Amino acid sequence: MRILVTFAVEAEFAPWRASRKFDRQKAPGLQLWKSIIGDSEIFVVLTGIGDISANVMDLMMRMADCDRYFDVCVSSGLAGALRSDYRLSDIVVARLLKSNFVHADLGRDWLEADKQLVELAVAQGAKPVDAFYTAKNVLTTAEQKLHLSTKADVVEMESFYVVKEGCARGARGVAIRAISDGADENLPIDFNCTMSSDNRVSLPRVLAEVAKRPGSLWPLIRFGKQSRSAAEALARLLEIYVNEVVQLVAGQDSLKVAAR
Repeated sequence: MRILVTFAVEAEFAPWRASRKFDRQKAPGLQLWKSIIGDSEIFVVLTGIGDISANVMDLMMRMADCDRYFDVCVSSGLAGALRSDYRLSDIVVARLLKSNFVHADLGRDWLEADKQLVELAVAQGAKPVDAFYTAKNVLTTAEQKLHLSTKADVVEMESFYVVKEGCARGARGVAIRAISDGADENLPIDFNCTMSSDNRVSLPRVLAEVAKRPGSLWPLIRFGKQSRSAAEALARLLEIYVNEVVQLVAGQDSLKVAAR
């Protein structure tokens, strides 16, 4: 079987890559890694931030050209809490994914995550939430989060796109995230102004934002530390989770074969 796990940026993936052997794959235009669990392959792709449908679709199509497909698709990374119930470094899994617009091919702005994969994440310690909201922009203020809290529990920027593309190609989809900023927390800088043309955080643009607001330096350092802690907590859960997913799906495949 094959599992695809996505992160937006390297910093989200780094703790897991440090604790498990991942080999970089040759895939022009994509940042792709692979690891092995028994007979199963675990792929990780860094998608960039925001609407990354094209990157995920590109990978899916390349795999299909080789007659290879993903069985499970996990959208992962960091997220912001929209409600005070969730604390820093909490791992959360969504029952429902909401988009910031109605998708014409679906006729709606929401998707259901695979119930069994959600339950498996909860069994490993993730907190279940009703909904993730996949936003178009980074929410930088507590006021913006409060406004959105009537629609969802957690905000991020990729999960809807990842799960949508995975499910369209037959994969079972789930979104698991770690909380990097609380509902009452303002971000130290406007990260919307720091994005590069390839949807990644640009260090020169980060420094430019800090130069505009010198007082943001220490809050930015603090935010970096809490983001790192959240990514480390996520890595610990993912390591257990993917092993459990492999056993779950392998067991179900065995039952299918036995029933024939």
